[in-house]
Amino acid sequence: MPETARTPAKPAPAERARTIAKRGGRAAVQPSGSGGERIQPLLHHVHRDGTATVLLADDHPLVGAVWQSPHGEFGAVLEVADSAPVRLREPVRGLIWLTGWLRVPDTGERHARVLEVAEERPDPRLLDVGNGVTALRLEAVSLVLADSEETCSIDVADFAASPPDPFCLHEDGWLRHLELSHRDVVGLLTRYLPERLRGGHVRPLGLDRYGVRLRVESVDGDHDVRLGFSQPVADSEQLSTELRRLMGCPFLAAKR
Repeated sequence: MPETARTPAKPAPAERARTIAKRGGRAAVQPSGSGGERIQPLLHHVHRDGTATVLLADDHPLVGAVWQSPHGEFGAVLEVADSAPVRLREPVRGLIWLTGWLRVPDTGERHARVLEVAEERPDPRLLDVGNGVTALRLEAVSLVLADSEETCSIDVADFAASPPDPFCLHEDGWLRHLELSHRDVVGLLTRYLPERLRGGHVRPLGLDRYGVRLRVESVDGDHDVRLGFSQPVADSEQLSTELRRLMGCPFLAAKR
């Protein structure tokens, strides 16, 4: 029977938040005093320093509110969702909320920020900035992460100092491939699940340098389980070795 008593290691909260930001999932802006109104920006990007760039049409009411505010700043919350790349009953795996102040940067800063976004996330909508589209800067004063591991507040300095997971931009393709072409592998991993969860529908939920996450969809709800690697991995070769170890590869057992 595989060993399950030890709690698997996991990425630190700041690393998980940086990973969600790097993946750049669906976003919504909630202005202060809006009564719950949620605005979907044309484009968003969370920078490494914890600030964010949000693109809205020049004539959007929020842009007008920022311009007309007494100090040129308007309070808002930016929510970024991290969705699983496979079809699940509950697709959102994690959320980050950046609470802070929106303002319109000056021309020089605007140009620098747009170029920075373009280097990480090329998008033709960036070409419209200054021509019908306004780039707003969100200066975050607080950052909160919520995922299946925990909900916690993250210091913006810790966020800035943490790198994202090295596999975060490849994870979608790998998990889709696992779901569509290698259901046998998912089946092998179910031996690590608690007995009470083995009758549910087991799906690949996530993959990072610390391990694999599975989602078990059962009649009593959804359950997320982390299967840890023997050690954190840094490249695809180490990742392959650890995945084969989890599957019980006999050659690795003989080598040990």
